[in-house]
Amino acid sequence: MTNLRRLVVGAGIAWALAFVVVGIGADLQLWGDGALFSYAVAVRDTFGFHWHNISGRLSIHLVAHRPAEALVALTGSARAGIVLYGLLLFAAPLLGLVATSAVDRTPGRRLFVAACLSTALLCPLVFPCPTEMWMAHALFWPTLALCHGAPLTRGGTLAIAAALLALVFSHEGGLVLAAAILVTLGLRGLRTTRFLRAAAALTLALAVWGLVKLTIRPDDYIGAVLTTAAFRFVDPDNLLDPAVLLIVAALAIFASLAAVLRRAGIAAPVACAFGTTVLLLAVYWLALDHAVLAENRYPLRTVLLIGPPVLAVLAVMPALRDEDRLPAWLRRPADELVALARRIGPAIAAGAFLLVMLIHAVETTKFGLAWRDYADAVRRLATGAASDPKLGDPRFVSAARIAPALQRLAWNSTTPYLSVLVAPGFAPTRLVVDPTATYFWISCATATRSAAEPSAVPAEARALLRRLACLHRP
Repeated sequence: MTNLRRLVVGAGIAWALAFVVVGIGADLQLWGDGALFSYAVAVRDTFGFHWHNISGRLSIHLVAHRPAEALVALTGSARAGIVLYGLLLFAAPLLGLVATSAVDRTPGRRLFVAACLSTALLCPLVFPCPTEMWMAHALFWPTLALCHGAPLTRGGTLAIAAALLALVFSHEGGLVLAAAILVTLGLRGLRTTRFLRAAAALTLALAVWGLVKLTIRPDDYIGAVLTTAAFRFVDPDNLLDPAVLLIVAALAIFASLAAVLRRAGIAAPVACAFGTTVLLLAVYWLALDHAVLAENRYPLRTVLLIGPPVLAVLAVMPALRDEDRLPAWLRRPADELVALARRIGPAIAAGAFLLVMLIHAVETTKFGLAWRDYADAVRRLATGAASDPKLGDPRFVSAARIAPALQRLAWNSTTPYLSVLVAPGFAPTRLVVDPTATYFWISCATATRSAAEPSAVPAEARALLRRLACLHRP
């Protein structure tokens, strides 16, 4: 393995480990929609709270929610279940890399390298948003490797069928990723056994997916929201975030400087260009930067839909070329890709990769520190004496009291659940409510049922959430 490949693999594994350590250490599973999911784990009703509305995404429910709920039932500790939920969620990329490494049979383990590259380049833009596309990305790479390398036996076929079923049930985007796997297999030929086997397995998975979707229908209130969210998910404007633009600008500056310095005969032009770009980034972060990549981590899920298929094709084509299995009409594009990689050179590629890693590390750190301050601000309101009865109850307090600089971390629909989760003993004196919220997760009936059942969450906290739900979704 070349030094560049070692760098990519090391970075992918390092980020996969960091997601677990940082995510659990900072309770990042509570951010965004994760506050609702974590609370639902605590009261052991994730399916009733929301997952029945998205029955086509059962993979994350079965892998992360159900085990966490079982732990709450076993121990009586809501905190233990929430931590396990976060652990299983944040460990998905690491487990995906381990599985990909185990089943990859391509020359040079190209699919494993591509999986590490995808994890390092794309996942930090989304972390820690508890999106089902996070799970889809983790499942995509071992499924791809299985489809290309599993033995042509009954066991291999069953493994592929199970992997494709899990991928399809991760997110609607998983359907696109599964189709992308078929495209890469189609590069071998549409009549090959591997393509036909995967096509049959995917057809079966889609039939099961469709049956579940028809059987378990979303609530009317949620159905309209899901339709709107689907169009937002595929909006290319999602990529126009300051953090993404910063990456593009840094890479452009680095490449331009390296080219100019090389033509000028400067010694070590790549190293000089890299150092200069890092210096410019430091000046930007210290003097000009006021942005935090927070709410936009959710729409940036789009990169997990676009990026993996592109990287998969770029990895499969050279692999098939080396195996002399690439169709004649693709040999020239594959040769051109190899030639382009050689022209760029490992030094430029490594420098560009390290710049992206640096930006990811800084943006993740900025987000983590801002999240800590925001969670502390919510906790102070939830345990304080301030009240805003105009919100519907004297036990409610407005999230607008939080400093504007921290509002960038707010997720208005889940703030009430967060205020319960960050309060000592899950027992807030006030429910923190965002007055700008227009979307309410659970109905009055669901909240009433939850308030009446035995739970690891104190009854008073559940009563506060019931009051809020009944005010807005009677």
